[in-house]
Amino acid sequence: MCDRFVKPGNQEHGWNDPPQFSYGLQKDSGGPKRNVLNKRVHAPQFTGSGSEMPSAAVAMPTPPRGMNPPPMDSSTPPSVCPKTPSDGQMEAELDTEPSFEDVQEPLYGALNACRHTVKKQICDDVERRLKLFEDMWKSGKLSPLVKRRMHRLSQDLKRKNWDAADEIHRGLMVDHVAEVSQWMVGVKRLIAEARSLNPEQNTCTDPGS
Repeated sequence: MCDRFVKPGNQEHGWNDPPQFSYGLQKDSGGPKRNVLNKRVHAPQFTGSGSEMPSAAVAMPTPPRGMNPPPMDSSTPPSVCPKTPSDGQMEAELDTEPSFEDVQEPLYGALNACRHTVKKQICDDVERRLKLFEDMWKSGKLSPLVKRRMHRLSQDLKRKNWDAADEIHRGLMVDHVAEVSQWMVGVKRLIAEARSLNPEQNTCTDPGS
């Protein structure tokens, strides 16, 4: 095999001279080729419409200066959420002021119903508070809002709507404590005692009966 790679050289070389190999024949002998790792590779060039890189997103055109957006249709005005009036606003809109007799009758009717089972001391204290409420009403020391709320409370008490009456009582203690603090304790006790009565005992009577 070494004879294939020996160059034809000087026939007069010595017998002990090393043979001369042809390295070109070794490269063409069909051996495995090695990949050159330090070879520079150029970036691919995209040509043609099919291989072009996607362009950046096109910005939406802005309207020229001086132009306003198109006006809204006059036939369809923008909807506006209606404002819900508060409890105080609803009461302020009422022009009529309730009479004291309409408030007094259910309160004293519940008190007379409680006298059959509730202690006399408790009933007398409730009656004293109701008298103080009457004096402040007639002397003009109560605001119209307090009068209207007390009218609603008395009507709920007459219809045995205990929860509604107690809710009005708590609202008055929070919103108008300076006006009602002296006598509202009696109204609160009256609601609690009237609620605890038996159905046959819970019948409102007139204050004079």
